[in-house]
Amino acid sequence: MEMLSFNNVAFSYPVQPVFSDVNLSIEHGELCFLIGKSGAGKSTLLQLIYMNILPDVGEVSVAGFNSRSIKPRNLPYLRRKLGIIFQDFKLLRDRNIYENISFILESTNTPKREIKRRVNDALTDVGLFHRRFSMPDELSGGEKQRIAIARATINEPVLILADEPTGNLDPETAYDIVDLLMKINKRGTAIFFATHNYEIIKRIPAKIYKLEDGKALKAVAKPK
Repeated sequence: MEMLSFNNVAFSYPVQPVFSDVNLSIEHGELCFLIGKSGAGKSTLLQLIYMNILPDVGEVSVAGFNSRSIKPRNLPYLRRKLGIIFQDFKLLRDRNIYENISFILESTNTPKREIKRRVNDALTDVGLFHRRFSMPDELSGGEKQRIAIARATINEPVLILADEPTGNLDPETAYDIVDLLMKINKRGTAIFFATHNYEIIKRIPAKIYKLEDGKALKAVAKPK
């Protein structure tokens, strides 16, 4: 059963065409890589998934929501089913680590006792419970990305979108982050991992889509 699908999707910015005919799909619990040169549209494609932007042509279906029919009032419900990890972490610098994660649950009126349990469990899961009262600027790049992963998983999403999550990290730390995401995937969470780091892809058996010439081409072999 498909968790995510693009059907004949075209999208353009005012002076820049990006996609002309994108078709792809991800099933529940599946791991999929998205590759392509800088400027090929990887981040734009991820934005189409969480419907920050909508297709000019075609449709995107994700977690029971469809780009043709979704209403603005339903966007928060879609996004609660998704976890998003960015290359630059996007942590709130004026809040400590606990607060960076807890505000996600506070926005859905989760009881305080439940918030505490779930935040502490998420931090323990990424090995950073001891850093819960630290400020973001006190953390290394790898620690910040682990916190971003904890934040992305706090709502128990059905799909995690990872937008170049290792792009700002050294190779050893990058592999640690990938191993953590693989552990999350093995628990049943689908992951769509956008990257240009082909060394990571070579290590992991997964479906691969390559963005090229406005289309998403399914790769039949690992990139060299």
